[in-house]
Amino acid sequence: MYQLPPLTAGTIIERYKRFLADIRLADDRIVTAHCPNTGSMHTCWKPGAPVQLSHSDNPKRKLAWTLERVDMGSGWVGVNTGRVNHIVASAISSGQVPQLSGYDRMQREPAFRIPGFPASRFDLLLSEGSERDTYVEVKNTTLMLGESIAFPDAVTERGRKHLELLREAVKLGYRGVIVFALNRPEGRWFEPAWHIDPSYGATLERVYEQGVEILLLRLRHEQSSVTVAGCVHLAA
Repeated sequence: MYQLPPLTAGTIIERYKRFLADIRLADDRIVTAHCPNTGSMHTCWKPGAPVQLSHSDNPKRKLAWTLERVDMGSGWVGVNTGRVNHIVASAISSGQVPQLSGYDRMQREPAFRIPGFPASRFDLLLSEGSERDTYVEVKNTTLMLGESIAFPDAVTERGRKHLELLREAVKLGYRGVIVFALNRPEGRWFEPAWHIDPSYGATLERVYEQGVEILLLRLRHEQSSVTVAGCVHLAA
């Protein structure tokens, strides 16, 4: 279980310039919150939707408020991408992800260097276990397409390169795992968002055939915490 900071309720007025959102609080004040999400957030907000914010007392921050989650009618959608790695790492450490259990060491943001590719970092490296050392990349996944949750919600060259690097890790004898953290309650299946980034979808299919593992974890939002609630299937 990952514990969230104290949260304040409001309703969203507008999200703009990618990283900003105007929020009306319960006392009718309007505040501008940092929106830590580089995607389009399509299907993740609309004017008047209930939201929850966290607040920082750090005087060095330009914006004290941070947009954490939005309720689109079926429960909380986690839009703070900065929290997802911590949620998944916490679940792995506590044994909630059997596919990634049995490792004694977890390294955050390990460097990965290979000729022909720029120096990069994955989200996690799991080692000292019965399985091969495992590089893990985590993606916050929130786009609704009918009954499916999809990724990405915007073209992502960086995301495609991470898939290619996972494939290279597999070639070197590591496990390579892409974790799609399904950060909303709806959706029976997962699928690539082909209409948004067909290159990403094609690359995901290709590296899967070459040994990269796909893991789909449902995140469940509770009153003051987030847990991993189990796995979801790929779309047929």
